[in-house]
Amino acid sequence: MTQHCPAFARMHSDRDRDRFVRELLHELTGLLEETVGLEEAEGFIALVGNRIGNAMNAEYRAAAGTPQLSRDQVAEALVDLKRRIRGGFAIDSIDPDRIVLTNTACPFGRYVAGRRSLCMMTSNVFGRIAAANLGYARVTLDQTIAEGHDGCRVVVHFNEGEDGRAYFG
Repeated sequence: MTQHCPAFARMHSDRDRDRFVRELLHELTGLLEETVGLEEAEGFIALVGNRIGNAMNAEYRAAAGTPQLSRDQVAEALVDLKRRIRGGFAIDSIDPDRIVLTNTACPFGRYVAGRRSLCMMTSNVFGRIAAANLGYARVTLDQTIAEGHDGCRVVVHFNEGEDGRAYFG
């Protein structure tokens, strides 16, 4: 029979499943960045983001009861999905050429610090959803918490350009 250690029951720890998963991602992305380099690590994270973006897009289309979301619905979906995972995204502006989003809280919390590859989740999920509904998207991460900024500024462009990452519908 197993004995329980009373010291463990009294031990203070804020470790829970959420913290464990954030630490796991922090260490995994750090290991990827150190082993294969930032660009390759971003590539791996991008593949995961593509899959998650496709799944989320299907959920938002089903919720809206439409086979395709409008530009405004895309912007609202991007903010909503980040809200659901404890991000602090808000719509700064929407115009025919782009959606500008700002963020005050990363879903990865403090574990995003120094892990730029994790930002590919945002880029790919946003890019996948926008391109699937609007035909094309190019995402630029103008500022990120991962790079030490106080917040993020993410722009989803609907025209081709030199910077950012392109996504096709």
